[in-house]
Amino acid sequence: MEDDAPVIYGLEFQARALTAQTAETDAIRFLVGTQSLKFDNQIHIIDFDDENNIINKNVLLHQAGEIWHIGASPADKAVLTTCYNKTSDSRVVSCAAVWRMPSDWETGSHESPDDSAHNPQTLELLCHLDDSAHSNAACVLWEPMGDGKRVISLADNHALLWDLQESSTQATVSSTATLEGKGQLKFTSGKWSPHHNCSQLATANDTAIRGWDLRTMSQIYSIENAHGQLVRDLDFNPNRQYYLASCGDDCKVKFWDVRNVQEPVKTLEEHSHWVWSVRYNHSHDQLVLTASSDSRLILSNMVSISSEPFGHLVDDEELSEGEDNHQEDKGKEPLKDSVVSTYEEHEDSVYAAEWSSADPWLFASLSYDGRLVINRVPRALKYRILL
Repeated sequence: MEDDAPVIYGLEFQARALTAQTAETDAIRFLVGTQSLKFDNQIHIIDFDDENNIINKNVLLHQAGEIWHIGASPADKAVLTTCYNKTSDSRVVSCAAVWRMPSDWETGSHESPDDSAHNPQTLELLCHLDDSAHSNAACVLWEPMGDGKRVISLADNHALLWDLQESSTQATVSSTATLEGKGQLKFTSGKWSPHHNCSQLATANDTAIRGWDLRTMSQIYSIENAHGQLVRDLDFNPNRQYYLASCGDDCKVKFWDVRNVQEPVKTLEEHSHWVWSVRYNHSHDQLVLTASSDSRLILSNMVSISSEPFGHLVDDEELSEGEDNHQEDKGKEPLKDSVVSTYEEHEDSVYAAEWSSADPWLFASLSYDGRLVINRVPRALKYRILL
């Protein structure tokens, strides 16, 4: 059916940073950051009009440097963070900053859509998230469902918890955690858990995954060889507080119960190259997106380890206590996991995939050649989940 057809947008720049705009729940909006060494870098604001199946874009300048990571404030749709590279004294430094979109970026864009591309407005710098002691930011994480006042930056071997004050124009470090051990340890990515009152963080460094308690900044679990090679990305199951997904350069996607980290609960081996991104659907946690350097995006239905393993909601406690309580599920097998769809609209490494925050059935993926593709969960599966 034509409704399920992908919509493709080309940025004309290389790009690897993508996020859904979390504070905007009415419009389907994604933010993309470019990586250009020759030109000023840009943030593309991508609005998807799902009734007409078209993309409207606006462009803002990000002159500070090429963008490696982008994050949207959960509370203010005009505020975002970027991690970017800049050259200073002929060496490349990675920096992090909080930005505000100019207040009038939305006006006038639709009368003459080319305006924003020809003379784009510039992002307003609110504050830097690095000090002389901590540079080389790998990513910045906003507190999930927060008021937009707390962020964590991962820089080299430090996790820094920042308080943003004065409408985000001032940032102060309220606490820090440090990766201890031999050699040059550095964080590659992390995820702030939406559970436990947002008091936990998971991080990846090299082949290891670690959990942290943000109240004490101490380590609470550690999975030393979670993957055979570098761990690239992490995501928490939105409905099952102890479940964490990871992916990496060993081409695998693994699902963990952090209460027992000896073995993954499940492993997916569908990709043939590094897996850069793993994302749980925010509402239906059996739906998991993965993006890889094999140029493919895969949508999996991981129903057996979801909050609805029998097709209806079962809470964590029941699942842990074994099968005895499931009178109605006795003799029923959990539903089978499967690959729902493999998307092949990209011709280059797919570095990022994100679910829309406004429409639970819609997602975007971004490949390095600047191709952004918007897809929907196949209608048949959508109705199977809903009915």
